Amino acid sequence: MTYGSRTPAAELPRADSPVPLVEVDRGGQATYHGPGQLIGYLVLNLRERGPGDIVRWLENGLISALDSLGFETVRRDTPPGAQSLVGVWTPDHDKLVSIGMRIRGGVTSHGFALNIASDLDEFTRFTACGLPEVAMTSLAEMAAAQGRTAPGEDAVRDAVARAFGAPQ
Repeated sequence: MTYGSRTPAAELPRADSPVPLVEVDRGGQATYHGPGQLIGYLVLNLRERGPGDIVRWLENGLISALDSLGFETVRRDTPPGAQSLVGVWTPDHDKLVSIGMRIRGGVTSHGFALNIASDLDEFTRFTACGLPEVAMTSLAEMAAAQGRTAPGEDAVRDAVARAFGAPQ
């Protein structure tokens, strides 16, 4: 599990949690990284785009990738003064993808965690993304609700790569 310096201690798991806790130098609050996720850590030059544009580009690219796999997802705007809603969401506002970026010297690092078939119980041990009222979900849960099999990690990775124009 990773968290930024602005994550309140009350949002972190108890000290006896079996999941390692790692402080990192990125934006965003606490999130889980583990098996069953596609993790994308980006390194991008921001000289042509601002930070907000990069985050929206990332959200929209992931939404396009998920749509190509038959999953409807959305991005949400953060109301003024509210906790960040950056990420990718189901239409019912369950969170599927967490995004946390770091910007230094006009270059981004860190990125996203997309839940494919991850252990969602891990998200109940802490306040994910600083949003206590939000349920995390996975493509496996979404597929089960649709009565179909979830795509494998390779299929999800390839769809994400295509959405961002990676050579095939």
